[in-house]
Amino acid sequence: MRIIAFRTIREFFEKPKYADSEIHLRAWYHEAKVADWKNSNELKQQFTNASIIGNGRVVFNIKGNDYRLVVAIDYEYQAIYIRFIGTHFEYDQIDCKTI
Repeated sequence: MRIIAFRTIREFFEKPKYADSEIHLRAWYHEAKVADWKNSNELKQQFTNASIIGNGRVVFNIKGNDYRLVVAIDYEYQAIYIRFIGTHFEYDQIDCKTI
């Protein structure tokens, strides 16, 4: 999968208050980068705790659910678009189906 864009992930974990997310976000990035998911069922086989929320959006729990990562996935083009990264509290403030 192509992940657009790692820069968004890096800018998040480079903030001092989110520095503890770096190892976990990098691990997610490397797993997703080599994945070849054709649909959400294949994604769920690898990431059983991921939440498929519709409109192409998927929510991943990062660092034991301390952080949430919302992505939009285009399976046909093998692309993942980073839509949101934040704490569980920050996640509760957004509409993840439209972000």
